[in-house]
Amino acid sequence: MAFTMTASSVTPLTPPPPQSPATPQKVAVPGSYGWPVIGPLSDRLQYFWFKGPKNFFKGKIEKYESTVFRTNVPPTFPFFVGVNPKVIAVLDVKSFSHLFDMEVVEKANVLVGDFMPSVNFTGGLRVCAYLDTSEPKHAQVKDFALDILKRSSSTWVSSMVTSLDTMWDSMDSQLSGGSSASYFLPLQKFLFTFLSRAILNADPSSTPDIEKSGHIMFDKWLALQLIPITSINILQPLEEIFLHSFSYPFWLVKSDYKKLANFVKTEAKDTLLRAQTEFKLTEEEAIHNLLFILGFNAFGGFTVFLPTLITNLGEQKSIHEKLRKEVREILSQNSKGLTFETVKQMELINSFVYETLRLNPPVPTQYGRARKDFELNSHDAIFEIKKGELLCGYQALVMRDSKIFENPEDFVYDRFTKEKVSYKPLYISYKPLYSIFNSSDKSSANLRIVPLAGSVLRMELDRKINKIQFAALNCRLCIKRPPKYVSFVPLNNLKGH
Repeated sequence: MAFTMTASSVTPLTPPPPQSPATPQKVAVPGSYGWPVIGPLSDRLQYFWFKGPKNFFKGKIEKYESTVFRTNVPPTFPFFVGVNPKVIAVLDVKSFSHLFDMEVVEKANVLVGDFMPSVNFTGGLRVCAYLDTSEPKHAQVKDFALDILKRSSSTWVSSMVTSLDTMWDSMDSQLSGGSSASYFLPLQKFLFTFLSRAILNADPSSTPDIEKSGHIMFDKWLALQLIPITSINILQPLEEIFLHSFSYPFWLVKSDYKKLANFVKTEAKDTLLRAQTEFKLTEEEAIHNLLFILGFNAFGGFTVFLPTLITNLGEQKSIHEKLRKEVREILSQNSKGLTFETVKQMELINSFVYETLRLNPPVPTQYGRARKDFELNSHDAIFEIKKGELLCGYQALVMRDSKIFENPEDFVYDRFTKEKVSYKPLYISYKPLYSIFNSSDKSSANLRIVPLAGSVLRMELDRKINKIQFAALNCRLCIKRPPKYVSFVPLNNLKGH
């Protein structure tokens, strides 16, 4: 036993009793919305211009000493009539998880917050992403989407590899002269072709205009819907004046959207017939939901995610050999070659992809409106939420929750291996990654495919490494600047890079 000596006595030194975690207390949600017009406009300028989304939310966490607080989010003044910018931000994993509890939140028309792009962008219909789970049509469309993925799962890998080979051959021809070539537009063209085959069971090559420009049509369609809520960080104050002050009209892409709808109608007949006979959807409902699944969920998500994955690979050169070794070992043990089942066995590859998703989620912001009065729990407190209040989670911060993730700002490529952790609450889009998907939730039907497809791309880069090498010429430039800054260059040009 340890003792401590004093001038008059000798007493035993006993450790203090262990501290039990403090019980979270009910508190009022901190923060304010400020003066009408002035408060929302000030927050908008901070969000888009002076700080950017991540630092905007981070600064308010520090100000209010809470991961749950009241604030305004774009879009706001002057021309967004009927859009309420007031939200309650939920920015730690525990509070964020309420956005996936359909008993306490509803999802009707809150895909991108209180702002909703015109239904003209979706054929005059509210497609599945804007429906609440309580609406009967939601289950019909969601079951249809899940059926598509189930049916196509056996051909996803082979179709993806075939489409990638076409992309590599195209880029090889550009590189044969020794010049560099941006990979972004070829990657988008590959995505459009691959996803059209996988989701629609339709081949764009049957329609020359769509084959040539389908991916660009989707780019414009997505941009016009998302510009009012997207930070581009190019040239202020012009960005604020011309991009974030009003919504854009559908007629700017009406012709392109009509061509895409006709492509689905003429080339995806089997898929449309199944939607009508098995899932009781009308042809119009099927066409416009398919276009949204293809263009917004799949093409849009992959367009953000895959360049980020490639950029991270360029930055993490020290682990390339470990990843290659795992690929060789797993494939050598499987006679069927590269399939989704073999991909699932590749722990390091999958962990690398999950870590990319953690730090750079393709869909950074999620929303949910309180279905009823309820108590919301964060790590530190309990908050009273009133029916109708809009919750906003900024996932890029949530997935840096230091109470869940050790060294949360660091890219740890093996963070999600069994050796390190059995479970982490990694959320991508609208659902915890490891949860079960069904028609009664708001998870994107593409969620399981995203990390697996990323893993396939990673392995395909290795397969082509003798012909092409990739270089991230600037950290995360795919996100902060036009993707042309990250290029494929001939292998012999990379000596000493």
